[in-house]
Order: sequence, then structure tokens, then C-alpha cells
Amino acid sequence: MNPVWTLFAPLAPFTAAAGAAALLFALFLAAQGFPAVEALGLVVEGAYGSSFAWQNTLSRAAPLMLTALCVALPARAGLVIIGGEGALAVGALAAAMVPSACAGWSGLPVQVLMALAGFVVGGAWVSLSAWLRHARGVNETISSLLLAYIGIAVFNFLVEGVLRDPASLNKPSTPPLADAYLIGSMPGLDVHWGLVWGVVFCIAAWFLVRQTVFGFAVGVVGGNPRAALMAGLPVGSLILASCFLGGGAAGVAGMLEVAAVHGSANAALLAGYGYAGILVSFAARHNPLGIIACAILVGGIGASGSLLQRRLDLPDAATLVLQGALFVALLAFETLNRKGARRV
Repeated sequence: MNPVWTLFAPLAPFTAAAGAAALLFALFLAAQGFPAVEALGLVVEGAYGSSFAWQNTLSRAAPLMLTALCVALPARAGLVIIGGEGALAVGALAAAMVPSACAGWSGLPVQVLMALAGFVVGGAWVSLSAWLRHARGVNETISSLLLAYIGIAVFNFLVEGVLRDPASLNKPSTPPLADAYLIGSMPGLDVHWGLVWGVVFCIAAWFLVRQTVFGFAVGVVGGNPRAALMAGLPVGSLILASCFLGGGAAGVAGMLEVAAVHGSANAALLAGYGYAGILVSFAARHNPLGIIACAILVGGIGASGSLLQRRLDLPDAATLVLQGALFVALLAFETLNRKGARRV
């Protein structure tokens, strides 16, 4: 299949669902006396109406691409993993601890080690759900969600406890990273290099699942685990590997939030990217290339919140209502689509 078509094909059902979500959001606002049409226009303006809006959207899209892979890659193996926020939290925590152990090192090696730490810890965290599913039959959706809450609790406990910087009085955080360890912005843009990381990870994931023997084997496991066992495939190993890779991507998202956005690990980086990544992955139908486009669209919704707040005095969380409506519309669209396919 043409990769360009693969990139834009998921936008067809996403566009239909977005239209339904916009209608629901407009009715929700109109019922409260807000100008619904103006609000929808402000969502578009706040997301894509200026260079500043685009840069804000792209900055938000970067972690969404990586957390969406935490859903998309396990989905290839037939698992529904929704614990990306926990993997992001523990990955960020692991990355923030690396500089203190590498004092005096130059910037690039430390950044690489931070990325590896986030990847390994985030991957191992999500792999717990895969192991519980394969070895003990525990539902991976429930276990990954519970592990996300545990990961966030561990993050807050350590950041506000033994890892806290004594100088961070009102906002508990780990010690700030030295300038040499920070990831800067791309030339001429106020968008950090994490956007490139996200795109590269999505392209690599697409190649892995579509063009390699490993990807084919994982697809067989996701399609029919019993047939995979009969064919001699190592089902348990493939499930663990897909979850490890997906969790690793979310862990790298946490590392980027530390090194490119906040400069330390603190509660502000837990902004719901792991949960929004679920929406992005489902919108892209778990297609790694489609995730790039859908992350930009969902990132734009989040970026418009401040403009809605300034112009219409809506709470910044109003965009979460739109995201929720979009997710419900996507699920409804998929249900109707499957019913129609069965009738045919």
C-alpha cells in the first residue's frame, strides 16, 4: 500500500467522527448559553489560525505520537493497553535521574542515556500488563489502567520525597537539568526536537509492523492466538515485545517532557498525554503513520483551549469535552461500520 495513502486513509473515518463530535460539542455549549458557532471557529483558529497556534499544536502533537504508539503497537497483538500515562510518568522519572549519575558528561551521551532509561523503564512498566495477561489471564485493559495510577503515585511520591530539589518550594520537582542536557527547539521554530522524535518513531513503528517478519508474526497473534500457537509462534514473547516497544515509546515521551519542556520531573508534565494518546491511536485505527496526522488534529484541539478561555470565558477543560465527544463518536462510527460489514 502507498505510504502516503496509509498516512491519510485514517482521516476519512476520523473526519466523519469529528463532524459528529463538533455537533455534540456545539449542542453542549448552546445548552449553556455560549455561542456555539463562534466557539467552533475559535477551536480552528486556536489550533491552526497562526504560526503561534501551529507551533503550539505541533508541540502538543509530539508526545501524543509517542503515547499513541503505546496503544497501537500492543493492539497489533490483540491487546487493549490504556496505561500510557503511567509509562510516561515512570519514563520521565527514570530520565530525570540519569543526569545526577552522569555529572560532568557532555550533553549528547547524557541525552541518549536519558532516552534509553525512559524507553526501558516505560517498556518494562507496560510489559507487566502483558505478562499478567499471558501468564495469569488478567484483563490487560484493567491492569494497564491500574498500573498507570500506580505509576503516577510512585512519580508523585518520589518527586515530592527523596528526589525533590530542596530549592523547589511551591512546585516540587527533581533538580533542574543543566543547559547542556536540555533538548532545544528546531531552527526558526518554537517547537522542540521531540516532534522529529515522534515522527521518526511512528515511521519506524510502521516499518516494523508492516515490513518485517516480526510485525507479520505479531499480526498473526493479534488475529488468532490459537492459530499462532499451532503455527509454532512464540505468542508470549511476541505479546511482551509489542507491549515493551509501545511502553518504551511512551517512556520516551516522558523523557522529552523532562528534557525539552519542563527541565525537570514535576507534576506539570502529567498533562494527560497518555490518555489523549488512546484517542489518537483509535482515531488512526492503530496505524503508526496515521497517528502522525491524527496527533496533529488532536493536539490542535488541546491547543485551542486557551483561546476559548480568553474569548468566551470558557474553562480550559472545555476542550476535554470535545475530545470526549470525539472518542464517543469514533466508537459509534466503528460499531456501525462493523455492523454494516457483517450484513454485507
